[in-house]
Amino acid sequence: MPFDLTGLSGALPAGRAAGSGARRLVASWLLGVAAMIGVMVVLGGATRLSGSGLSIMEWAPISGTLPPLSEAEWRRLFALYQQIPQYHLLHEGMGIAGFKRLFWLEWLHRLWGRLLGVAFLLPFLGFWLTGRLRAGLRARLAVIFALGALQGAVGWFMVASGFFPASTAVAAPRLVIHLGLALLLYAVIFWTALSEFMPVGIAGRALRPARRAAYLALGAIVLTILAGGFVAGIHAGLDYNTFPLMDGRLVPAGYARMAPFWRNFTENIATVQFDHRLGATLSAIAGIATALFALAARPLPRRVRLAGFALVGAIVLQYGLGVATLLLVVPLPLAVAHQGGAVLLLTAVLAALHALRPRVSYEDTP
Repeated sequence: MPFDLTGLSGALPAGRAAGSGARRLVASWLLGVAAMIGVMVVLGGATRLSGSGLSIMEWAPISGTLPPLSEAEWRRLFALYQQIPQYHLLHEGMGIAGFKRLFWLEWLHRLWGRLLGVAFLLPFLGFWLTGRLRAGLRARLAVIFALGALQGAVGWFMVASGFFPASTAVAAPRLVIHLGLALLLYAVIFWTALSEFMPVGIAGRALRPARRAAYLALGAIVLTILAGGFVAGIHAGLDYNTFPLMDGRLVPAGYARMAPFWRNFTENIATVQFDHRLGATLSAIAGIATALFALAARPLPRRVRLAGFALVGAIVLQYGLGVATLLLVVPLPLAVAHQGGAVLLLTAVLAALHALRPRVSYEDTP
């Protein structure tokens, strides 16, 4: 039986459910938090692609909220940066003005994370204390907050990998862990918000094939985004800048050149890029199949029809951005747009899967 996302919304007997007005208010707040996470993912991608992610050598969750306020503080932070391999291998001789350009993007990324924590915690406590949260939702949101706090520590764990000798960037596996946790938080919060807006499923038996295809699309999209993390982590997009072939071959010649074999999936540029391409194509096929199955069903709820069209649009946009980013050898604005497109595509497939839920009320679920 496929994994059922319906449990992410929290179940509560109808008699104890919060009012519809409170549910809409909570849902709107959660959608805002999800949007902030989406921005956070894009900012994180920009910091990695620009090489800014290692410019802040300290993890100071409280005192680091403010930027340097004196020239002495700027010089202290610059001196710390001059101790890591990235400075010596890539930016030897760079002045403090260049350091500031690196610093500001990473500082904005970390500041946004702090604001995100506040934007979640304060309304959460307010809704809880005023009785606007259903009992099942309180525990779920508390776990989400704990995972969000953990994400900050995971982020520093990732950054610290860039301090190793001969490192000029963070370790790709740690980058993917950080990205994966962000995607998990985004998906759970977005799904919970949709379920607060629309607690009752509407899809009938005719939409079962579309629902199965949507599960496949979701799995393929998540795996493809994580594979994209490895592409960014080892700069695999700077090679094989042709499409659809790679050096004139469908499968590049160096696909399995590393031993043991598993290293190819995280360290081999040919393997990492091919896997990302393959995942993108499978995601597109599964997503389009979802839309076709849905649009062929009768009766066809309006919500399902709109979700199907949105999913196809997101697929076309993201696939086009990916190909353009590759062919143009990863220009920063296009690469950042491609990362944003990944969040948009994940949003679209989650919305489609939510619209395809069977006719079951979460409030009636034991």
